[in-house]
Amino acid sequence: MALLELNLFSDSIGMASPVNIILPETYKKVGKSERDVIREFEDEYPVLYLLHGLSDDHSSWMRRSSIERYAEDAGLAVIMPNVHRSFYTDMAEGQNYFTYLSQELPQKLEKILTLSNKREDTFVAGLSMGGYGAFKLALNQPERFAAAASLSGAVNMAEHVTDKNEAGELYEEFKWIFGDLEKVKNSNNDLFYLLKRLKGRQAEIPQLYQCCGTEDFLYQDNQKFKKFCSKNNIKLKYEEEKAAHEWWYWDKKIQTVIDWLPLKK
Repeated sequence: MALLELNLFSDSIGMASPVNIILPETYKKVGKSERDVIREFEDEYPVLYLLHGLSDDHSSWMRRSSIERYAEDAGLAVIMPNVHRSFYTDMAEGQNYFTYLSQELPQKLEKILTLSNKREDTFVAGLSMGGYGAFKLALNQPERFAAAASLSGAVNMAEHVTDKNEAGELYEEFKWIFGDLEKVKNSNNDLFYLLKRLKGRQAEIPQLYQCCGTEDFLYQDNQKFKKFCSKNNIKLKYEEEKAAHEWWYWDKKIQTVIDWLPLKK
């Protein structure tokens, strides 16, 4: 595997932004003889956009998990962008991180790297804030993503942001991010609304994977999301075990996610 550390200027957010990339180094022969040493890269690679949590950045998955080994075994390219504390949103008082991640970044990377842009080869996953971001990205762009995974995700943001007691010190920050907090519900920032909208349109919903530790402070929100999917006949693979909001669990479950992805063999 090759590890690339890029710093790309983004028009969407008006500044340069770092992104870490794990890229497969598999080759195929060009020529007929066994002595032929000319090689070329394989065709375009399937790609996983792997999203960080609230207190993390683009380097966290590389530093705190063994994602490089897992991706190598799967022949999977992994894109790890940095969105700071934006909740993967076009912020009311800040940068347009959703536009950056959903449009600009993939367009730029597909021009300079051997990445597939086919739906069946494109996936997204994340932890905590990134779990919310992964589902949000896939449910807003179901035509682009074949599968999405949330690990201990903040999947119930529409309720969190309006509950001042529950939001605590994040309440004012949520205003900078989302603007009018009463308008988050039934918007493109509301995962439950996005699922209902796709069901109403009879659109193809990406394959969904969700996991959360039973000791996690987001466990009840994850239970609510799971029950909502069950009630509305939305296919969801759900797993839980005794764990808190911690890296040993996410390192373990990202392996499960990669095994679950509908990768071409």
